[in-house]
Amino acid sequence: MPGPLHGYRILDLSAVISGPYGTMILADQGADVIKVEPPGTGDFTRSAGNKSGGLSASFLNNNRNKRSITVDLRRPEGVEVVKRLARTCDVFVQNFRPGVVDRLGVGEAAIRAVAPKIIYVSLSGFGESGPFAHKPVYDPIIQALSGLASVQGGSDSARPRLVRTILPDKLTAVTSAQAITAALLARERTGEGQHVRLSMLDAIVAFLWSSDMGAQTYVGREVSAQRAASFIDLIYETKDGYMSVAVMTNDQWEALARAAERPQWLDDPRFATTELRDVNIDARLELIQSALIERTTDEWMRRLEAEGVPCVPVLTRGQMIDHPQVTATGIIVENDHPQAGRLRQTRNAARFSGTQPEYRHGAPLLGEHTHEILREAGYSDDEIVRLRETWERGRPAALARSARP
Repeated sequence: MPGPLHGYRILDLSAVISGPYGTMILADQGADVIKVEPPGTGDFTRSAGNKSGGLSASFLNNNRNKRSITVDLRRPEGVEVVKRLARTCDVFVQNFRPGVVDRLGVGEAAIRAVAPKIIYVSLSGFGESGPFAHKPVYDPIIQALSGLASVQGGSDSARPRLVRTILPDKLTAVTSAQAITAALLARERTGEGQHVRLSMLDAIVAFLWSSDMGAQTYVGREVSAQRAASFIDLIYETKDGYMSVAVMTNDQWEALARAAERPQWLDDPRFATTELRDVNIDARLELIQSALIERTTDEWMRRLEAEGVPCVPVLTRGQMIDHPQVTATGIIVENDHPQAGRLRQTRNAARFSGTQPEYRHGAPLLGEHTHEILREAGYSDDEIVRLRETWERGRPAALARSARP
């Protein structure tokens, strides 16, 4: 049985990560995602990072199960192509800066005029209003403005630090995938499409509130300066590496003391209750570190697991892919790409008992499906040839040559 979104069609004008990763989630779940790219260059990620067979890992890992069509939106006939495709689609996704789509002629009003029930999705950096709305944005910019860098630094007085992955981009993508499916469900019930707006800034601020904004939650009782709960994180050095150990309950604290052969910890009044262990967190973590440095990670894993203490080794990226727990979940899969060769990627994270997401094909070559998609939209072979020749003439000669087979 095909994926749960089989039969839905998405017109994807987004680029880089925040849009394409979200639409790839939907493509994995069965949607027919048509990726619209500019002729000659395509999505920026096609040229970014390490490559195999001319395809970058970044592009491959955010665009599988999609079809690619090249369209020159600078020309009226290119805008008309997008409108004709939109008539056949359920969702339209774009992540241009606010105002750009209207200038191009593919804003919501223009698209809804030809596809009244479509879900129109606008992804942006800062939103559509405010002093930063039209500023260019990248992931570190959002980490800085949202407070995430301050959270990562540990306290308001510490040096802010970035999370070493593009969290705002990817969280926006995941949020957009959920929002699109919610909008599709609403349309099934009401028969009406709607405009879904999502900014990277909003996605991160909402994300932080779940666990990091307790001091700002009670109106009129805010904490003026956020201090760190601890200046020590939960990564401990062992005799031969690193591991993480986390204890919350009294039973787990007692189990840790037994595994570490430190009964005196249980008599220390600083650690008698959960609340006191939190108040004296730095002293507690320093004690744990002084014990864990005495044995290897494997030795501690055996001791701690025997006592039921939550613990894991700290793995590098290379070690992670071969860890027994990771392999047991089947999250990492291998497939052959006709151009890039053998690829290791993740499957769709969510598992469905009846409509399992599927790997239909790898990320497309630039414009690989242009002819078939235009045929599906009702263009004749002669019209398709004329369109492609027109777009090619409008590009610099070097780019035109590089786009030819």
